[in-house]
This record gives sequence, structure tokens and C-alpha cells, in this order.
Amino acid sequence: MERRRRYFIFLLTFISFGGFAQQDAQYSQYIFNAVYINPAYAGYRERVNLNLTYRNQWTGINGSPKSFSFAADALMPNERVGLSLIVGSDQLGAQKNLSAYANYAYRFPVNEDETSKLSFGLGAGVMQSGIDGTMLDASDANDEYIPIGMEKTIIPDIRAGVFFSTQKMYIGASVNNLIGKYILDKAKLNFNFPTPEPHYYLTGGVLIPLVEYEIDFKPFFLIKDDISGPTVLDLNAFFLFKQKVWIGAGYRTGIKLYNKPALVGNVNNRNGLIGMAELFISDKLRLGYSYDHATSGLAGYGGSTHEISISWNFMNERERRVNFCYF
Repeated sequence: MERRRRYFIFLLTFISFGGFAQQDAQYSQYIFNAVYINPAYAGYRERVNLNLTYRNQWTGINGSPKSFSFAADALMPNERVGLSLIVGSDQLGAQKNLSAYANYAYRFPVNEDETSKLSFGLGAGVMQSGIDGTMLDASDANDEYIPIGMEKTIIPDIRAGVFFSTQKMYIGASVNNLIGKYILDKAKLNFNFPTPEPHYYLTGGVLIPLVEYEIDFKPFFLIKDDISGPTVLDLNAFFLFKQKVWIGAGYRTGIKLYNKPALVGNVNNRNGLIGMAELFISDKLRLGYSYDHATSGLAGYGGSTHEISISWNFMNERERRVNFCYF
């Protein structure tokens, strides 16, 4: 009974956030590899970079979100084109998704020494969306929203973004799920799948040296909006020690930027605290960990969220960018 009670609470929470709108997987460590949310970031590190990220959200709640992503990106020899590939898997209760995206970015230098760049990105891919009806308990045996077994569909999609960076700051804007909603709405399917709503991202940050070669300070933010669900604001602050260890914390909350008729409840109560760290094991290997603690109504029913990441990069013979580790 306790497991079912927790699952029921989780299901209500999911519905209250977005109804039947498909939500993008939430990651706290996007700051360590922004290509997950912005295709214009592809090639930014000016080296071949591989990243694995796993997130276990709201541990202790049956059916809680679990996400896994792999990203590879690189800068082409002409130093203008960046390419990346992202493969992801996430599960939310009975909902299971697989996705793959290829991203293309073109960069323009905006100063003479090319330390400041403006990049435009475009991504294309597909998502396999699935619902496992055997994991759901229907109160009405004829409920049309509950499939009999596993139902799947393939949804093609595109994404776009812009990214501007200097040696001391960056700002980026992007949108995901540009066409998936419209393709799914026109498809004649036997089951109503959660709709992949467009997600809009605005992110930025600055680097403030405190002690030369010893301590750097980096505050940054992320605003995420999907029209139907709550607008999410992340405020974060990091310290970099000896260019070897990032340690920081953040605060995530729902904000109301404009009226959303489909949104029910007080978004300001959907808050969380984030602790995060990244360690440079070597010039090639980086390990990251984040710990999210919900301060909303979920705090009394489930545990916290754990996220780990591993990054490996292949260094170039001539390192062109000295601040790759900052943004």
C-alpha cells in the first residue's frame, strides 16, 4: 500500500506540472556541457569531448524520473563548424523515451584575436515515445488514456540556438521540440501520447577572478519555459580552485513570467536546493556530481536527487582556447 500511495502521489504531481505535455529531461549539470540544451554550443571546447550523465530524481518515489545521456562534440579543422551527437534515455513512471539528435553549429569571431565568438546552431533528430500500460492502475477499465500494453511512436524533431561567449562571460538562447508537437497532433494514433511541447532556454554567466590562478568565481543562471508548465529559474554560484575543482550551489524555483491558463497551483512552491562539484582528474578526464534536495511538497514523500557525469576530451596539438574549462 505504501508503494502504491507514493506512486499515486507522484502521478498526481506529474499531471499537475504538465498534464499530458511531454517535459524535457531535467539536468543540473547542464553547466558542464551546455550542448544538451543548446545546439549552438557544439564545438565550443575546440576539442573532441565525450560526456556521460546519469540522473536519478526523487529517489524513494516509485516511478520517479531516471535519465541517461551521452554527448559527443567536436570542432572541425576549419575552426568554424562544430558538430555534436546526443543520445538520451529517460523514464518517468510508465513513460519511457529514447532520443537521438545531431547538431550543427557555425561560429563567427567578433574580435581580432578571436577570443569572442557568436555561434548559431541547428539540431535534428527523433524521439521514440512509449507508454507501458501494465505499470498503470486504471480506476476505469475503459479509460482511453491507459494503453493495454506498451504503446510506442516515433516523433521527428528539430531544435535551434544561439550562443555568444568571451573569455569572461557567455549568454545563450535556444528552443527544443520545435515541430514534434505539430507532427504528433496530426498523426492518427491509437493512443494519445504526451505532447512534446517546445522548451525555451535562456542562460548566461560571468567569470570573476578573485585570486590569480588560485580562485575564480562564476555566477550563472538558467530560465526554462515550456508555455504550458511552470517557468523554472536556476540561480547558481561556483568557485574554481586552482583550475582543478569546481564547487558550487544553486537554487531552483518556479516563477510566473506571464499568465498560463493551463497551469494549476502555486509555482513558487516548487523549489529545490542544489549542491554541485566537478573535479579535473587530469587534463582529459573530469568527474561531476550534483545533489538536489526538494523543498516543495515532494520533500516529505521521496528522497533527494543524485546526478553524476564523466567527461573525456582529446586534446589538440595546439590549444587555442584557454577558458574551455570555465563555460
